[in-house]
Amino acid sequence: MTPGSNVPLSVPRVAVDVAASSARLDVSGLLLTGDGKVRSDDDFVFYNQPQGPGVSHRSGGGSGPDSITVDTAAVPAGIEKVVVTASLDGGGPFAGTTPTATVRSADDGSVIATFTPTGLGPETALVVVEVYRRGGAWKVRAVGQGYANGLGGIASDFGVNVEEPAAPAAPAPAAAFAPPPAPGLPSAPPPSGAPAAYLPPPPSAPPAAPPAPAPGAGKVNLDKGRVNLRKNETVSLVKAGKPFLSSVRMGLGWEPAFGGRDIDLDASVIAYGPQRNHIATCYFGKLSILNGAVQHSGDNLTGAGSGDDETITVHLGGLPPEVTGLVFTVNSYSGQKFNKVAKAYCRLLDAGTGEELVRFDLTGSEPRTGVLMAKLIKQFSGEWEMTAMGDFIDSRTAKGMVRPASAAL
Repeated sequence: MTPGSNVPLSVPRVAVDVAASSARLDVSGLLLTGDGKVRSDDDFVFYNQPQGPGVSHRSGGGSGPDSITVDTAAVPAGIEKVVVTASLDGGGPFAGTTPTATVRSADDGSVIATFTPTGLGPETALVVVEVYRRGGAWKVRAVGQGYANGLGGIASDFGVNVEEPAAPAAPAPAAAFAPPPAPGLPSAPPPSGAPAAYLPPPPSAPPAAPPAPAPGAGKVNLDKGRVNLRKNETVSLVKAGKPFLSSVRMGLGWEPAFGGRDIDLDASVIAYGPQRNHIATCYFGKLSILNGAVQHSGDNLTGAGSGDDETITVHLGGLPPEVTGLVFTVNSYSGQKFNKVAKAYCRLLDAGTGEELVRFDLTGSEPRTGVLMAKLIKQFSGEWEMTAMGDFIDSRTAKGMVRPASAAL
C-alpha cells in the first residue's frame, strides 16, 4: 500500500501487526467517532488497557511484534474508525527506522495488505493505518502520519484526557508481595477468595504494632505533573486514576565529590517474584533480561558529563506476570565510598515521550559502596508504584545487592 490508499476487508476480524527490524515498537489503537475523537479514555487500547469494545491489544512478548485486533462485527455503531499507532519502545525519533504494518486475517493469519511508511525523521510516534467503515463496509487505509510529541500527542489529538481531575483516592491495594511468616511458624492458607500472595499471620502470633512513619513516608500521584520524592515516599504511576505508562526509563546520575577523581558507579535493576524470590538482574554485564522487557544503556566508567550517566528501560507491559517487584541499585565497582560522590539522583521518565515524571535526589551519603535507590512494586490492581529508598549497603556489585534488596521489598 501507499500513503492514502485503501483496501476493502473481506474478513470480519483483522489483526494489524507493526514491526521494525532494528527496534521494538509499542503499538496501540484508538476507537474514534465521526468527529475524530474517542468517546472516553476506555477507547484507548494499549499495553496497560489491552481490551476495548471490539478492539484488543496483543503483546509480542519481546520476540514478535505487538498487534491490534479489530473485530468489526463487535465495534460499536458509533465508532467510525480504529487508528493503529506506533512509537519506539524506549522513546526517540523514527529516523533510521523502517516500521511495517501487516494487516492479516485474525482467524487464519492470511495477509491482506502491508504498508511501510518511508522518509521518517524526527517523528516520535505514528498513526500507521486506520480501519474504517464506509457505506456499511469496512476498509483499511494507509496513513503514515507522524507526530513529534510522542504517543501523548496522538492521544491528546484524538481526545484522550490525561489531565482530568483525579478521582477520590481509594484505599491503597495490597502490594503483590507476601509478608514472610513468623520464624518457626507455618503460614496459614489464604482465606477463600483471597489473592494467592496473601499470607495472614499465624493465629498464635500477636498483632504487630504499626511502625512509626519514616521521614517522607506517604503516597502521592502524578496528576499535577512531575513529583520530587523524599526518602520512603511513594508515587503511584497512574494519572487521573488510570494506568497510563507502558514503558518507563530510570535514569541514574552522579558526579565526583568536589576535588575528587572520576568514579565508576554501576546502575542495575533486580527483578523479584511475589515471594521476594530473585528472578533476574540487569547490569553492565547483562544489558537485556526478561526477553528484552528490561534493557540497560551500558556502562559509564567515570560519571563524567551532565545528565543521566546510565539508564535502564523497563517495558512494564512486557514483564512476565511472575515479576512483581523491581529494585534499582547503584554500586561503586571501584570501591570508592558514596561520601565521595556528589549529586547522585535517580529519575523516572515516560520512555515513550521522554517526559520526566519522578525525581529522587540522594542526600546524606554514607561511606559505603552500594545504595538501593528506588523500587517499583506491582499492586494486585495491576498498577505500579515507585518508592524512593536511599538505603546504603556494603557491596561493590549488583550480585551483593540481591539479598538486601529482597529484604527491602
